[in-house]
Amino acid sequence: MRSLHPFSFILLISVLFSCGETENPRVDFGLDYQPLEIGLYWEYEVSQTLVFGENDSEESSFFIRDRVDYSYINAEGEFVYVLVRETSDDRSAWQPVSNYAMQHVRNTLIRNFENKRTVNLVFPPELGKSWDAEALNSQSQDIFKIDIMGTIPVGEQSFTRSLKVLQEEEDDEITFRNNRYEVFSKGIGLVEQYYEVFTYCSRNDCLGQMVIDSGRLTHLKIVAYGKF
Repeated sequence: MRSLHPFSFILLISVLFSCGETENPRVDFGLDYQPLEIGLYWEYEVSQTLVFGENDSEESSFFIRDRVDYSYINAEGEFVYVLVRETSDDRSAWQPVSNYAMQHVRNTLIRNFENKRTVNLVFPPELGKSWDAEALNSQSQDIFKIDIMGTIPVGEQSFTRSLKVLQEEEDDEITFRNNRYEVFSKGIGLVEQYYEVFTYCSRNDCLGQMVIDSGRLTHLKIVAYGKF
């Protein structure tokens, strides 16, 4: 039997390992576009406009902090992470206002907010990928789409390896305006959320004049994040 030269033996081992890596490559599904771990938190600067009627509106600015408080395993054997939402005027004194849940299930990000479950992101994220955010509900379809991937500015900051989920972009200039999107950054999570849903006055004296008579605009932009 011929013996292998030491160099040949090393080369053979390298080939075997490289073959193994090719057959079983590590796949990055991009779950860290929204990390979920106890202790993680995100602080957002918020500007908000509430319209109660014609010439009746309220503007405010404040801060929101979402913090992963605890997790549990549900009846389906899935990890569920519960977040505490807190508000503050100065980022020093925080007041809890609500809880909501998030989880990664079958390559989706599910958010259960105000007792409504929506699919807010799918993995692995790809430019142009779309899905029905209402797939878990009995409501009509609401198609979300990843329309930007790359470096995305949020306020005075810029986030690389980010993506924008376009939720809705519609304005018929007669009855309603509906503009919604979210921006996620890899390794950080949600860095921006934009929600603008208004109805226009439909009376004969103001129809088509885009006079807002009800609705809300809420814009969240991240200012800090980390882990307690």
